[in-house]
Amino acid sequence: MARLDRDVRALYEMCALALVESRANLDGADEVGFDIDLPIFSVGRTADLANIHPQTLRQYDRLGLIEPQRTGGGARRYSLRDIDRLVQAQHLSQDENVNLAGIARILELQEENRQLRREVRRLGRPNGSSIFAADADGGIIEVQRSNQARLWRQEIQVRRRELTSGHDAQQHPEDEKSVVLWSEYLD
Repeated sequence: MARLDRDVRALYEMCALALVESRANLDGADEVGFDIDLPIFSVGRTADLANIHPQTLRQYDRLGLIEPQRTGGGARRYSLRDIDRLVQAQHLSQDENVNLAGIARILELQEENRQLRREVRRLGRPNGSSIFAADADGGIIEVQRSNQARLWRQEIQVRRRELTSGHDAQQHPEDEKSVVLWSEYLD
């Protein structure tokens, strides 16, 4: 597992605390760019963040309520999604008196609901509002276009026109098009 920069780790910890304190939710964390499945928290740090005893974490792991990822050496690593599930499991168990089988089903349905909401948001976006890019592993991911990125590209276009004054592009702005950086045709 890759080591994270200290500042990035601090941001993830702040997000985890916001999840624990119900000041944020997984959808919001996902929308602002957090990788909610990134396994970065150790057992001890997760226990501290979620205010749960480490033995409870191990029990939830054995029961399948939480499935942390493992390092090459076998150590458990928890993600933001895991921390959110832990907090919800604790609430359901302690405050709502739901048994473990009920907790497992509720968490499963909540995750399914979250995935459906994400799909509805994606389908509700206008055509052409997404672009595709390669991730660090070479896989293709969908990236939603943002107004901030559009403004940034527009600013670059203006600066480029200033630098190329007298060039044909300035005389024929209708010829300005987006550039395809990479394309592959699939059979």
